[in-house]
Amino acid sequence: MPALDLVVNGARRRVETDIGESLLVVLREALDLTGTKYGCGEGQCGACTVLVDGRPVRSCLTPAASVAGKAVTTIEGLEENGRLHPLQQAFIEADAMQCGYCTPGMIVEAAALVRRTPAPGEAEIARAMEGHVCRCCSYPRIVRAIREAAAKARQPARGEAGRRGTGA
Repeated sequence: MPALDLVVNGARRRVETDIGESLLVVLREALDLTGTKYGCGEGQCGACTVLVDGRPVRSCLTPAASVAGKAVTTIEGLEENGRLHPLQQAFIEADAMQCGYCTPGMIVEAAALVRRTPAPGEAEIARAMEGHVCRCCSYPRIVRAIREAAAKARQPARGEAGRRGTGA
């Protein structure tokens, strides 16, 4: 079996896998990163969404070999220093999930959206989330969570506002 060098969640990983294996299978089975979910297997539901070089992709349709050397970020890779990503926290606070199966893909997609559009409106959020299916129909809370996380991300960190313009 050929070896494949990947960069997943900031760490270099070498896996042995079939040449045509999907990124989803490699993440879940070879790397034990089970946050990314298998949904439809056809790229239609969004449950398997991960970031490749910062762009959302459906990992069930993406050959693992095609991402060799590229930065792959899964839901597990969004947290920093043991702290949830602001979108992860916002989904919890807004009760934006019921079963939670679609949540990792939605949060990863939303992270890409907020990175490229720091103040997305409802229409932009809805457009970005179009390819994500939530069987529990939590869409209004999902949109609210994304808007709230984006708003918090735009606020200066504590103490930062007081230092601006002081010449210090």
